[in-house]
Amino acid sequence: MDNLLGEFIGTMFLLILGDGVVANVLLAKSKGENSGWIVITTGWGLAVFVGVSACIAAGAPQGDINPAVTLGKFVAMGTYTPTQMVMTIIAQIVGAFVGAIIVWLAYFKHWEPTEDPGLKLAVFSTGPAIRNTVWNFVTEMFGTIVLLMGVGAIVGALGSAVGTNLVPYLVGMLVWGIGLSLGGPTGYAINPARDLGPRIAHQILPIPGKGTSDWGYGWIPVVAPFVGGVIGALLAQGYDIETSAETGVCLHAAAADLTAEKGKRGMIASDLLIAIRSILE
Repeated sequence: MDNLLGEFIGTMFLLILGDGVVANVLLAKSKGENSGWIVITTGWGLAVFVGVSACIAAGAPQGDINPAVTLGKFVAMGTYTPTQMVMTIIAQIVGAFVGAIIVWLAYFKHWEPTEDPGLKLAVFSTGPAIRNTVWNFVTEMFGTIVLLMGVGAIVGALGSAVGTNLVPYLVGMLVWGIGLSLGGPTGYAINPARDLGPRIAHQILPIPGKGTSDWGYGWIPVVAPFVGGVIGALLAQGYDIETSAETGVCLHAAAADLTAEKGKRGMIASDLLIAIRSILE
């Protein structure tokens, strides 16, 4: 139970600070309006540091706050049972959802004067600079591979207790670097909960003039990080790149096929979690 509470709280803090910095930069009449990409990426890096720290402090020593990390650990390292993996991911998505609602409340008076509905959606979830399904998917997948391999390198290099205490700082810097380097094409979700939970919040919240939640794109920042998370975790554990790629892609394809065979249509990416669990049990 502590593990789930920790993941919920850590991911909630991640989104409060992460979506919060985006709101500060994008929403009309905010004191940080138009302060730019450097501010957003720096804010997200700090959000990861605080989120991981809060997750650990609240009883989840693994400090995932990211379903792609959780699934990657499950496949490559056997860290979780299938049930633990699914429940941890659900806790992360719910935490992200609640964090997004808190940002909505904090900036309550700034939604109406913001005229562009695209900016309002961007506070909650990511979107591509140039819309292309294949290359948007590839960008999110590569960003998540870099995240998982980077985390593996950080944890592997810091084996002592002192080193472990440095992990949240260094992972935050890693995400800062990913945002500066690979964030331009898609906004670097690299975390299914970070995008899905807030996108659901955007869908249901009474935001003036909010427009569509763009579910046509919304599956990419969920599925691509899951694939990248499995590949990155396997590579970090020393598997060759061909085996890692085949495992990541085939796992998600098999889950989609299994879900479709049961007659489900109009699925969102989180619908695959139960199928992934059944395949790996």
